[in-house]
Amino acid sequence: MSLDVSPELLAQAQAGPVDPAAFLDTVRTSLPYAYDLIASLTKDLEACGDERPFADNLTPPPSEAERGQLLRALASDAIRGSLEEHFGVRLAFQNCHRVAVFRPAAQQSETYRDFTSQRSQLLNQSPELRDC
Repeated sequence: MSLDVSPELLAQAQAGPVDPAAFLDTVRTSLPYAYDLIASLTKDLEACGDERPFADNLTPPPSEAERGQLLRALASDAIRGSLEEHFGVRLAFQNCHRVAVFRPAAQQSETYRDFTSQRSQLLNQSPELRDC
């Protein structure tokens, strides 16, 4: 299961639209590694100003549980979109752990297109990541 959903939030979803803040809080508490990593990368991006077009993570998660959190967060359109909206970034993802945060306007940039290209995906492969 990806998220630990409270009975109240589940009832809200069954009745109609859900509160975006409640959904985000569920993501934060259910997938703390993924949430904290994206928060940290966002802070890094803000700190560098215009010096760098993105901030990314090159460190593998400490365990398979954390890797699973990251994969679940980025594989779900709803979770990913909620994180992007909350942090005001555009997420890009390669391999099992290389997630990057870009400023939303950067989506039209050559740097973003390169990071998300098929070529970059192939160049960022390694035998150690084959089964991640």
